[in-house]
Amino acid sequence: MLNFSKVTFKYKDNKDYIIKDLNFDVDKGEFISIIGPSGCGKSSLFRVILGLEKILYGQIFVNEKNIEYYKPYIGYMPQKDLLIPWRNILENTYLPMEIQTKNIKKSKIEAEKFLKDFGLEKYKNKYPKDLSGGMRQRVSFIRTLLTGAEILLLDEPFSALDAITKIAMQEWLLEQWSNLKNTILFITHDVEEAIFLSSKIFVVSNKPITDLKEVIVPLKYPRIRKDLMKPEILKIKEELVNELKQRVKL
Repeated sequence: MLNFSKVTFKYKDNKDYIIKDLNFDVDKGEFISIIGPSGCGKSSLFRVILGLEKILYGQIFVNEKNIEYYKPYIGYMPQKDLLIPWRNILENTYLPMEIQTKNIKKSKIEAEKFLKDFGLEKYKNKYPKDLSGGMRQRVSFIRTLLTGAEILLLDEPFSALDAITKIAMQEWLLEQWSNLKNTILFITHDVEEAIFLSSKIFVVSNKPITDLKEVIVPLKYPRIRKDLMKPEILKIKEELVNELKQRVKL
């Protein structure tokens, strides 16, 4: 569904490459986490997929179509929810449809349906300040879904949450993904989070990024927290943590 073919990229005022001759594929419906040390280029991968940065060489395809000519194809959820404080929750939710100049009346109906399905209907007339951090992230996720995109890029969406809320949001996200089956790429620094959520993990282990080490998570869905205590999972976690520690520059 998503294909990188010999993609090379560097920022305009930087002589060093961030990505060089990178090839990888993502299949439809996969949940893939991308992990790596800070500054390794994970967010740059998202920026070129989103079209925010222009690659120097190579091509990126979605459903065998070059992304330069295929839009909208990506929904993006950043670390911060970025809800607009003067718009209520319903208005925030249907914002992507409004930007796409879709029928506002129909957009409201569809947004209300999503809010109801996700247990947030009674908050539709509230404002972002009235909601908890976890609830705002749920609204942000719904807004991302309403872009209509087949591929969702989630950039450390739970990193600012407290530990208990973070766990609850991970379980909530898995439940939504199991129902919707969007293709998800998820950036995280949390190895345990990556293992719990993902069918596959891509490890950024070199700079420039010339390849992504692929780790298959041997767990079926649905998952429970106890699965993380299985010996084979603990071994994978230890190996990933040790690998990332070797890449950290103090």
